[in-house]
Amino acid sequence: MRDRLKSNLKIVEARIAEAARHVGRERREVRLVAVTKYVDASTAAQLVELGCLDLGESRPQVLWEKAAAIPNPDVRWHLVGPLQRNKIRRTLPIVSLIHSVDGFLLAESIDRTAKEMRRSIDLLLEVNVSNEASKQGLMADQVASELDSIAQLSAVRVCGLMCMSGLESDASQKRREFSNLRELRDNLQRVAPQGLQLQELSMGMSDDFELAIAEGATIVRLGSILFADPQRLD
Repeated sequence: MRDRLKSNLKIVEARIAEAARHVGRERREVRLVAVTKYVDASTAAQLVELGCLDLGESRPQVLWEKAAAIPNPDVRWHLVGPLQRNKIRRTLPIVSLIHSVDGFLLAESIDRTAKEMRRSIDLLLEVNVSNEASKQGLMADQVASELDSIAQLSAVRVCGLMCMSGLESDASQKRREFSNLRELRDNLQRVAPQGLQLQELSMGMSDDFELAIAEGATIVRLGSILFADPQRLD
């Protein structure tokens, strides 16, 4: 597995770099978060050994387990799936960034617990860019008002936006969805409360990350592509 991971990381890194170069960006502008929900902790640990220090999980319980099994202080854990309020307290000490905050109520709960712990937490607001009923996240026209409310909280910091492209979207539609998120972020930056810079755009997964990079992604969340047969990635 280590050889497969090493080969896949090399291929993926080259594809990220080329996608960035193609639109006049630098490779360093895009952070790779390896989503390890498909593999066990020992495989995730091999990614860390290969230099991939940003790891993402969809389920808080699995994040807790893998973080305990990989006690490397250099690893930055990302929660990319839903966070239930009863799991906030155990999750906050572990995560570097929560990608999936879907509104003020969850942000307020995170803020309250973070203040009790005397710490702050970075988060992204999840936006439902495809308007699919099956997806969580704010509608685009809700984000500004929610952001204004969340900005009043003292222990959370909104760093940007996150989205997933539509399940049925083709390449051109995916690119429009990513473009819409970037434009929403840019518009919010112009009117955001002082101190909010909204630098991050977490968008793009294994099947569409190059499209996302073309539209300004600063974080791509890659899972299955890291563990596939390398011959299928070229």
